[in-house]
Amino acid sequence: MEKRLKSSEREAFRLIEEMLQLMEQRGLVELEMEHQGLRIRLKKASSSPAPQVVEYVAGVPHPAAPGGPAAPTEESRRVIIKSPMVGTFYRTSAPDAPPFVEIGQDLEAGQVVCIIEAMKLMNEIKAEVTGRVIEVLVENGSPVEFNQPLFVVEPH
Repeated sequence: MEKRLKSSEREAFRLIEEMLQLMEQRGLVELEMEHQGLRIRLKKASSSPAPQVVEYVAGVPHPAAPGGPAAPTEESRRVIIKSPMVGTFYRTSAPDAPPFVEIGQDLEAGQVVCIIEAMKLMNEIKAEVTGRVIEVLVENGSPVEFNQPLFVVEPH
C-alpha cells in the first residue's frame, strides 16, 4: 500500500511540473486539472503583472465547395477573420488610439486587425491574407466567442 502511495505522489509531482511548464509557456495565470481522482489547481501570485501580448493569425479562406469548378463570385472570395478565443474585442490599442483597421482600408497579411483580451492578456489578432476590409462585424469593447466572425476581408 505504501509503495502505491509513493507512486501516486510521484505522479502528482510530475503533473504539477508539467502544469507549471504549461503555465510558463502559455503565459497562464491559473490552471486547474483533474486526473484519476486527483484535482490540482495552480495559481500564480498576482502583483499586477503587465499585460502580455500573444499573437494569433486569423482569417483562413473558406475552402471551395465540392463539385465542379464554379466561377468565383465576389462574395465567395471573401475571407472571414474569426476570433480564435473567447474574450473582449478591441479595435484599438488604447482608448484614444485610432482603430487598427477601418472599413475600406487595405491591409497586409500579418497586420494586426484587433486585440482580444482574455484572462487579462492582450492577444493581437493578425490577418492571414492581403486585402481590403469590407465589414467590421463586432462593436469595440464587446464580448466575443470562439470562432465568432470579426471582419470580412476581400483578398487582393
